[in-house]
Formats: sequence, structure tokens, C-alpha cells
Amino acid sequence: MTTTETGTRDPDALVRRAGKRADTRQDQHFLVDDRVLDRIPEYATDAGVDLSHVLEIGAGPGALTDRLLAAAEKVTAVERDPKFAAHLREEFAEEISADRLTVVEDDALDVDLPEFTASISNLPYGASSEIAFRLLPEQRPLLLMFQQEFAERMAAEPATDDYGRLSVTAGHYADVEIVETVPPEAFDPQPRVTSALVRTTPRTPDYTVPSDEFFMDFLKAVFTQRRKTMRNAVRNTAHISGLGDPDAVVEAADEDLMSARAGKLTPADFATLATLAYEVGQPEA
Repeated sequence: MTTTETGTRDPDALVRRAGKRADTRQDQHFLVDDRVLDRIPEYATDAGVDLSHVLEIGAGPGALTDRLLAAAEKVTAVERDPKFAAHLREEFAEEISADRLTVVEDDALDVDLPEFTASISNLPYGASSEIAFRLLPEQRPLLLMFQQEFAERMAAEPATDDYGRLSVTAGHYADVEIVETVPPEAFDPQPRVTSALVRTTPRTPDYTVPSDEFFMDFLKAVFTQRRKTMRNAVRNTAHISGLGDPDAVVEAADEDLMSARAGKLTPADFATLATLAYEVGQPEA
């Protein structure tokens, strides 16, 4: 192929050279709007994100890969589709030869992730939740494309309609903000929904939990009954949280917390309850 300066490849031409259309059954919607593609790395550099090694998941034909190579020192692109992976190796042969790009042909949910300083990705929507929550505990800045509805729930504040388990879980690992909404017209083929670009900044929460695993199980449990009081939610979901004595938790907890519904509690409130549940509600050995 003709040598091309990174950051200048035409997205539609990349799709043509790949020789394969997106498979919507696998949630493939390629970002082809040059203006959006150009802005994405800027959201990272504006926040002072370290771009020495960027992880991209779901690289497809390589339009975002091209922009990332123009901004980052090194990029690792994970792509599970064999044809797109082969295209990336051919299209970016020069960058691969210079050790600036590594193409990993595998599923992002199964592969061993490399050490990376940030992840910037247009995620396949069907796996976006699982991928995001594989990346968040890595405590690295993320810039990820999601469906707008998912992004709004991820960034929601307590006592709002969108606030839920997703909000608390994401906020446990990072500050979350929506930096741009992206219309369907920016993709090929066009999805049926508006998308949103989310930037997460790792942080240490202002509370402690006995373990992340127990905290996540506790959240999963009580949010299955978010319309009930926490008193009932704790009692009714012991089979999910793994509590051996949920009544002991209810009796030991603050009455105001037990009378509230999950959607009204702050992450710190959940941490208090999870810690109490861990201490008094665990099944006996």
C-alpha cells in the first residue's frame, strides 16, 4: 500500500480496503465521521491523559486506529474478526514494523490485556458493559463510545431517574463524564440509537469497602429490588448477595438507611451497608 501519514486516512476508504462490510449482528457500527474521529484524541490530550500506550478494543477497519497513532506513542488494537485483523496488519504494516502498533486478533473479554496507559475505543455495543467493567478496575483513563442511554446511566447522580447499579459501580472506580453525544449519521451502518463518548478518570473513592467483589455482589443484589426499601431488598436478595443472616444486617443498620430505596442512597451509603453486611451477615464457616 501507499505510505499514508497517520491521522489522515479516509474512513470510508478504509472500509473499502478492508473488503468487508460491518456485521450488525455482531454490533459492528464503524465510526466514519472525520470530525468526530479527529476530536476523540483531543478529549484525552485536553485532560492530560498519558498516551504512551493506548489500548483500542474493536478496531474494525482502523479509522480510529489511524487517529490514535497520530496522537499516541504506541497503540495495541484488539480485533476479534480475522478479516479486519488481517486488514489492519496490511494497512498499518509500516507502523507495525516501527513497533508503534500491535494488532491482537482475539476477543477482548478473553485475551490477556497488555500494560496500557489509557484505552480509547468505539466499543461493540453488545459487549460494551462487560468490556467497560473489565477495564475500569485497571485504574487507567478511558475514553469509550457507548449507547447514549447506557452512558447516561453510567454518569448519573444519586436520586436521579438514571441512577442505579451501573452508576454506583462505575463511580466506585472513576469520575465519569459524557464529553459528546454522537448521532447515528456518524456511523456506517447507522445504529438505531444515539451514541455518547464517555471519559473516565480513575479515582480512589472517599469510602472503604471490605472487598470490591463483595461490594459488587451486594450492589447487584439490592438493585434487583430498587423499588423496595433497603430493609426488604437486603432480606429478599440474600441468595444473590450471599448473606447468611440478612436479618442481622437489617437489625444492625441505621433505620434511615433501611427505610430508603436504593435509588436514593449515595455510593458512601452503600459502602456503609456493604461493610456492615460483610461483618454481621456473612454465613458462618
